[in-house]
Amino acid sequence: MFSQIFDAIEEWMRELLSGMISSNLDRMFTDVNQKTSEIAGQVGQTPQGWNSSIFNMIEGLSNSVIMPIAGIIITFVLCYELISMLTERNNMHDIDTWMFFKYFVKMWIAVYLVSNTFTITMAVFDVGQSVVNSAAGLVSGDTSIDISSAITDLSATLESMEIGELVILALETLIVSFCMKIMSVLITVILYVRMIEIYLYTSVAPIPFATMSNREWGQIGTNYFRGLFALAFQAFLMMVCVAIYAVLVVGIQFSDNLSSSLFGVMAYTVILCFSLFKTGSLSKSIFNAH
Repeated sequence: MFSQIFDAIEEWMRELLSGMISSNLDRMFTDVNQKTSEIAGQVGQTPQGWNSSIFNMIEGLSNSVIMPIAGIIITFVLCYELISMLTERNNMHDIDTWMFFKYFVKMWIAVYLVSNTFTITMAVFDVGQSVVNSAAGLVSGDTSIDISSAITDLSATLESMEIGELVILALETLIVSFCMKIMSVLITVILYVRMIEIYLYTSVAPIPFATMSNREWGQIGTNYFRGLFALAFQAFLMMVCVAIYAVLVVGIQFSDNLSSSLFGVMAYTVILCFSLFKTGSLSKSIFNAH
């Protein structure tokens, strides 16, 4: 009698643990699969396309708040440029009309750059979007982790396990599932932080643009342009990270040693998050942006 009770309890625990393991395996990769599939669409968007409301707000703030400051700066820079040009010519003793013509051309270019700040800035991100879209056609790969085939063949494997092994495997799947949810949140944070950084960067664009006409102050504008290109081409580096991740997860085999396969997937996902996080500093180092 007692043996039948113990057998029934054991069978109930086995079914409970097996169901928990199968459920964890079935849903643990859902968030990560969704986020990795969204990366290409997210990074391939321009600031206007990602969120038009935020973009319009940033553009309005830039035009109403930052643009007057840029006007003051460009006035100072152009006056400084004129004074330097005159004093360099033997204290105004060697003045010719050609130097004034060059000055007015430089002044026109400086005013044009400041007046079309957002157009030029968005053109940089349009170039980045074009590169990402071109790469999306060449860098292909399914980032989804197909666990359905493993679950289909899992019943026989679970039936051969002891209760202790099932408990350990259930805890492992629970831990990995929790970690994968954290990874999916981190991927979302990385994508959103990049876009917020782009909006913050473009909001003050008129100020560095106002310094472009001067040799000394122009380093501010030059470094700003480097930063713009770094942010734009960071999307391409993210695409490469996702492509590498797709190649890695395709090679994962969910064999009898399910624990090693689970932690292997988690390791690849951690590597993906770390790589996405490092793309910002890597892109800035490539373009020598400070």
